[in-house]
Amino acid sequence: MKARAHVIISGYVQGVFFRANTKREAINLGLKGFVRNLDDGRVEAVFEGEKSGIEKAIEFCKKGPRGARVDNVDVKWEEYKGEFHDFEIRYF
Repeated sequence: MKARAHVIISGYVQGVFFRANTKREAINLGLKGFVRNLDDGRVEAVFEGEKSGIEKAIEFCKKGPRGARVDNVDVKWEEYKGEFHDFEIRYF
């Protein structure tokens, strides 16, 4: 089943390769979307693809890469849009 999740991760999640590791995880799971840093120190990600893959990506986000400290992961499930061609790191 196709799904979409908008995820906001807070804690010590910038400067620890969180975006690069999230991208690698998403690609390995066959997901599309993006990940980016927010100005307030959080990380935002949108995942689209099979719901089971998205759930695994969210589990990764709850732990993060080595060096990260995840305090909270806010997940909003949304309607699948199919708007992405791949998974990318955004820099804005």
